[in-house]
Amino acid sequence: MFLAKNVYFRVMKVLQFPLARITIGLVIGLLIGHYFHLTITTLLVVLFVFISIFVVLYFLSKRNKKASIYFGISTYFLSVIIGISTQIVHTDHFQKNNYTHNKEVFEQPRYITLTIREKLKSSPFSDRYLAIINQIDQKKQTGKIILNIQNDSLHHVLEVGNSLLIKGTLTKNKSPNNPNQFDYRKYLENKKIYAQLYADATDIKIGTIIDKNIWYYSSKLRTRIIRNLEKNNFNKTELNVAIALIMGQQQDISPEIIRDYQYAGAVHILSVSGLHIGFILIFVTLILKPIPNSKRGSLIKLLIILVSLFTFGIIAGLAPSVVRSVTMFSFVTIGNHLKRSVNIYHTLLVSILLILLFEPSFLFDVGFQLSYFALFFIIWLQPLLASIWSPKNKISKYIWDILTVSFAAQIGTLPLSIYYFHQFPGLFFVTNLIIIPLLTIIMVLGVVVMLLAAFNMIPVFLSQLLEWSIYYLNKIINAIASLEQFIIQDIPLHYYMLLSGYLLLFALIIWLKKPNFNKLALVLICALIVQFTYIKIQWKIQTEQELVVFNSRKNTLIAERKGESILIYANDSILKSAQKNSLLKSYRIGNFSTLKQKKRIQNFMFFNGKKIFILDSSGVFPKNIHPDILIMVQSPKINFERMLQTIKPKMVVADASNYKTIQKQWKATCIKQKIPFHATSEKGFYKLN
Repeated sequence: MFLAKNVYFRVMKVLQFPLARITIGLVIGLLIGHYFHLTITTLLVVLFVFISIFVVLYFLSKRNKKASIYFGISTYFLSVIIGISTQIVHTDHFQKNNYTHNKEVFEQPRYITLTIREKLKSSPFSDRYLAIINQIDQKKQTGKIILNIQNDSLHHVLEVGNSLLIKGTLTKNKSPNNPNQFDYRKYLENKKIYAQLYADATDIKIGTIIDKNIWYYSSKLRTRIIRNLEKNNFNKTELNVAIALIMGQQQDISPEIIRDYQYAGAVHILSVSGLHIGFILIFVTLILKPIPNSKRGSLIKLLIILVSLFTFGIIAGLAPSVVRSVTMFSFVTIGNHLKRSVNIYHTLLVSILLILLFEPSFLFDVGFQLSYFALFFIIWLQPLLASIWSPKNKISKYIWDILTVSFAAQIGTLPLSIYYFHQFPGLFFVTNLIIIPLLTIIMVLGVVVMLLAAFNMIPVFLSQLLEWSIYYLNKIINAIASLEQFIIQDIPLHYYMLLSGYLLLFALIIWLKKPNFNKLALVLICALIVQFTYIKIQWKIQTEQELVVFNSRKNTLIAERKGESILIYANDSILKSAQKNSLLKSYRIGNFSTLKQKKRIQNFMFFNGKKIFILDSSGVFPKNIHPDILIMVQSPKINFERMLQTIKPKMVVADASNYKTIQKQWKATCIKQKIPFHATSEKGFYKLN
């Protein structure tokens, strides 16, 4: 209990530390800048005003101690403004040279010069790359795009640093075509990618000049390591997992293996994070142990460790979790070199502050959020959990430490994990107990093998030992993942419930660390907030009624929702597998609803006083029905213009089961007759409230 109290006082001390409040202010500013788009002029005026106030109060605080309070408040307000300006400065589309301001490149083919930055995971139809635009029609332009090259249209894989000239049209990222689907457009925009380019071999000219920057050399090193391992007959499946574990590259891992790791609660080990960087730090420190701890020797050790950490981070692709871990462990190493006691909370805050100042988009990265929440709760909550029992046996203590660390990390990331992934792996603690000892062996072996592979000096027995270790790791993960009854899936969680849930969690832990009446009252208030939030969300859901025409390719899918109950209309093939249908699954989870009824599509429907007629491939329709909404499905062969004049609908909806060429004709006819037309393949799902 003494340890838990000590940690509590350290946390309170950290919160009183100005850097904590400045970091919180910066984060608030980044959120404001992200969700509320201020003009540059407004921002400059506000920034000038607050800097002026800050400077005035600084000099006043030197003369009058009372003014120091106002100086402190102005500091935190200024940190918010700096956060807003940082977000705007780092948002590409605010830059004049960004391609988003060139409307013509989205309308007709243009000559685009770009450089390959990164190889992405291929899709079934194309190879995908992250590319940087340099010029459009000889005019200097900037910005990141995703380049999609049709499979087999290019006979060799492009390398990082390749300069390309492509004649093509940029395509803006599309919003989700169906309700509650993953918003890929928003995901890309958070990474400052606003468009994609689709091309084949006839559109591409590869330049002779290669941009040999840091990304080029890190990619070359990764490629060299992979090729040398392949020469040693390293099994492809195990090699892909090894590359993910050691170098953070998940592009070639099969979906089945990723699913197994997700179900077993071990997917975090496939993304390089603090666990991996910690192994690297320990490994390099052990190698450098023979160097004496003199002033010069310590400096040499520090420089080698920092270079090793940052080199590893670059090879791993500088993902948010990698940047966070490298930055934090670098501060720990510098603190140890200076012989100062390192407050891990201060280190955490400094790493957050520096990373977000240089790359504010990381704040919206799921991996970054999960990584910091996991680390914070391990530091904050694990000592409290560990104080419950003090085993005397070393083996018991080792197992207990793994369990408490696993539970602390899982508790801290649970609300976020459910919010983003809607599932909870019930056997996560079993997985961690088994794989952490094995992962220690794999990481040591992996680092040695990768280093030797860089120089093409891999002993066969070492590469085979690494391959077998990963083979058995995959087998263990697969065995745990196969126990699907322990995996809780399809868990809905509203954004407000996420926030109120964390509020309750923080209040509860604060009370448990040092119980008193005031903190218990705070816990009860937070519990009431959670209940109020839940009741409000449920009331909103229960009072909602809507009819949705989904954008289901080659199929018709219509859902009628009243409160928590969903009734679907579809053909037999969809009705049989309705519970597993991905479109319906997203819709159910997003609306806290349950599929209650299933019916075959019928021609007439009535919803909230609206008459709806569905015209299918038969092309048969009664005269003088005058529907409020006409839904066209399965490409009926009819004289569309004459039909509109006969039945006189107020609105026409065409789903994705119709041919696109026919939909274009229907759209033109509706425009001519001044009837609203909605094609789900173009505008996404149609919703009637």
